[in-house]
Amino acid sequence: MAKPATNRPAARVVPLRKGTTLEMVRLTCPDTAQAMLIAESFGTAVVDSDGIRELHERLIIETADSLSDGLGEKAMQIHLQRIVGAYVGSAHGAGLFYSRAVSEARDATAKSANDPRDEDLNGPVGYDSAAQRKREFAADMGIQSHALRMAAEGAVAAYRHVIGEAWKPFDRPVDNPGQSLDRKAAEAQMAALG
Repeated sequence: MAKPATNRPAARVVPLRKGTTLEMVRLTCPDTAQAMLIAESFGTAVVDSDGIRELHERLIIETADSLSDGLGEKAMQIHLQRIVGAYVGSAHGAGLFYSRAVSEARDATAKSANDPRDEDLNGPVGYDSAAQRKREFAADMGIQSHALRMAAEGAVAAYRHVIGEAWKPFDRPVDNPGQSLDRKAAEAQMAALG
């Protein structure tokens, strides 16, 4: 005999907005070997990758030490979660910007390799072509995103040192995913009308 249907409320699924991980940073920002290649190819400054990483690790560890008397374990974890998340998010944003700059440089370089066109000609004496400027810009963005990657890696290492576990991004609940901003505004306006 079949059981009668029960009227249980459906489980509520809360969608989460995934945070940026260190792995995402590593996929978008140049590593040390690539940063060295960029610096050598474009004649830019060579950044001290290990120095940046170690300095940021030390900075966060020393900051946590100075706060240890005023913060409990959970408060320290939450605070460092946010600090490290900012470093990781910044590096990821720079890595995405670098990726777009590389795509634009590739497109401009490919166009300049085709039949000569006015837009691909070198600029006035002393100025580079548009494609060369885009390549140089991409190289600068590569070095910058690499430096931020090293800072983020140092911050993540410091988190592990202070908290004793691996850093994970905070996944935020999505605010009313089904409601658009226009709908929220309309509801607020209607409520004001009475």
